[in-house]
Amino acid sequence: MKKILIIEDNTILADSFEIILRSNFLISKVNSAQKAILEIDRSLPDLIFLDILLEGHSAFALLNELQSYADTAKIPVVICSDLASEIDFESLKLFNVRHIFDKSQVLPKEIRTKIKEILGE
Repeated sequence: MKKILIIEDNTILADSFEIILRSNFLISKVNSAQKAILEIDRSLPDLIFLDILLEGHSAFALLNELQSYADTAKIPVVICSDLASEIDFESLKLFNVRHIFDKSQVLPKEIRTKIKEILGE
């Protein structure tokens, strides 16, 4: 079973995303970019599900960090953010961002379908 790391500082949303995905994937959750680095070092995920607005280091700093290592640069990233309409998807493709969801409009089935598509399932 493929592993997904959910990086979301809103516990209710993180739990909701886990419920949406846990029937198809192994799930790990963290609430900060710093904890994400520790979790990624412990166990490489097959995909990262990332919120942009995090406490402490930004998600963009995390994306830069991931690109600086060969093993983490290849991990596909899906962003789910309230800022989806303000994010330039084309510029984030360099960071292996494969899709951006708008948190306020996304449906559970859309999340599952897109992640399965990205992971080739």
